[in-house]
Amino acid sequence: MLKKQRSSRIGIITTLLLSFVFGMFGTPGHAGAKEAKIGFVLSMTGAAAVYGSTQINGAKMAIDEINAAAGKDGVKIVALFEDDASTPQQGINVFNKFIKADNVALLIGPTLSNTAQVTDRIAQQEGVPVLAVSNTVKGLTDIGDYIFRDSLTEAVVIPNTIKIAKEKLGVSKVAVLYGNDDAFTKGGYDAFKKALGDAKIEILSEQTFAKGDRDFSPQLTQIKGKNPDAIIVSALAEEASGIVSQARQLGIPKTIPIIGGNGFNSPSFMKNAGEAAEGVIVGAAWNSASSSPLTRKFVADFTAKYNGPPDQFAAQAYAGVYIAYEAVKKAGSPDNRKAIRDAMAQIKIFDTVLGKFSFTAVRDADHLPIVQQVRGGKFVVFGE
Repeated sequence: MLKKQRSSRIGIITTLLLSFVFGMFGTPGHAGAKEAKIGFVLSMTGAAAVYGSTQINGAKMAIDEINAAAGKDGVKIVALFEDDASTPQQGINVFNKFIKADNVALLIGPTLSNTAQVTDRIAQQEGVPVLAVSNTVKGLTDIGDYIFRDSLTEAVVIPNTIKIAKEKLGVSKVAVLYGNDDAFTKGGYDAFKKALGDAKIEILSEQTFAKGDRDFSPQLTQIKGKNPDAIIVSALAEEASGIVSQARQLGIPKTIPIIGGNGFNSPSFMKNAGEAAEGVIVGAAWNSASSSPLTRKFVADFTAKYNGPPDQFAAQAYAGVYIAYEAVKKAGSPDNRKAIRDAMAQIKIFDTVLGKFSFTAVRDADHLPIVQQVRGGKFVVFGE
């Protein structure tokens, strides 16, 4: 009898212990976590805020859609948003916080390549996957195997832009103007220079400026005197609008087209440059006029939600959230950083608003670039 009572007490104690353990960690064979914690490091202030604001809107819309579809039983995204202030130091602070204090499963951002070149090294060292949704500088993913991006590099977009410009406009000689104190704009210049050389297009003049400059008339006057077939500009949106406006004010006619880098891909550029923006040509990763059902729905829903159409940066952020979530699902774990990294590397021909999306062997974006032109205050596909 005593033996039976002792056995019964042991059984009760065992049951209580197991209940406690499974209550804390989940039953065997089932993931304890039902949430994927993602840290979004984007520019809410500073020079890149014009891009960061639309990135946040695109990301939040995707998160809302995914969490609604997940229902009560599926894995949901817990999103943490922080401002990188468009500076590397603040980006470093946020990355460290997200990785070490908040224990995020993966990171999306930062907005600028300047910041990414330093922050991504922290993530690589700590073994946390990063998905860049706007960084285009050459060689970013060389930092390591935890670094991915869904943003096409300038090295992919710009050669296509120059090829189309030469074919359709007969461009044979150009002048170049670029920001030489930012990785984003300097990377664009490097890609333009190589593409122009490969296309056998002569560079008549190279002029530079710094972030925050307001007066571009000395450089543009030099350029005007060279009488180029086109003006190549690598600039962030704020400087881009000033350059284009002042070029037309100085009497450089619209028969001399301005061809911009990725920084031009913002509605704020067209808004600030106004009529002067008409005819500007820019390479891009996405155009809102695409006939893709996913793009049509995205544009309609985004416009209704935010009272204005999305730009390329919103589309890349929106697609980035879906790509990250696909990796979480394929990993079979919402908080295993290595499993998520391994799963992300395997994503191929995945349907997104950017088109059929894959990662290359070095974790760069693989989908078709396009060339846009400003017409009627909107970006349209060049030549259509």
